[in-house]
Amino acid sequence: MLNDEERRAIEAAVREAETRTSGEIYCVVAAESSDYREIPLAWGAAVALLGPAILLLAGVEVSVPDALEGGWSAAQVGDMAATAARGALVGAVILQGLLFIAVGFLTAWAPVKRLVTPRPLKRARVRQRARELFLTRNLSATRARTGVLIYVSMDERMAELVADEGVADRVEAKAWDGPMAALVAGIKRARPGEGFTEAIRLCADILAEHVPADAADNPNELPDSVVELPRV
Repeated sequence: MLNDEERRAIEAAVREAETRTSGEIYCVVAAESSDYREIPLAWGAAVALLGPAILLLAGVEVSVPDALEGGWSAAQVGDMAATAARGALVGAVILQGLLFIAVGFLTAWAPVKRLVTPRPLKRARVRQRARELFLTRNLSATRARTGVLIYVSMDERMAELVADEGVADRVEAKAWDGPMAALVAGIKRARPGEGFTEAIRLCADILAEHVPADAADNPNELPDSVVELPRV
């Protein structure tokens, strides 16, 4: 996801930023935030429900002989109607099964799955994953609660920032829009390293204003190197 030059540039940007602030910046880049395994099932089921409608649109009809023509008895017509109805039902069920399998396999293919996954769901999973990482990586364990997670999910092309209470209580949420926009722009240009370094610089400007560094006491409490996570 990142080359050595980009890793070094991000680490240097974090190190420089933290000379200006007591905030602790922690960078994570993930291949994806979720496997979205429910997407093929959801699309397969949704399209399969259209099976009967497809049959109707295709002009498929269920018909039985007229009891007044051909000397059919009412019992015979009733039997043929029941047989025709069962056949139509079996045909519809088979079509639904085939649609479910075909669409399920198609949407299980990663490029298609990314395309058909609703954007709000992607946003929710990225936000959830970022918050999970904030907790599991112990970013809330800094002395002044000034940990800041900058998280990027490559497949979704989305970024999230999570700030601990020592920062969040002093900085309005919308203040992070600029850094996040710079980060996402870098991802979309296939230059994640540049996006990260610009986002870190902008974050440092914000942090230096609200939680400036104490020249006499400013320990480095979190690693400066970027963390890369493989597919889940």
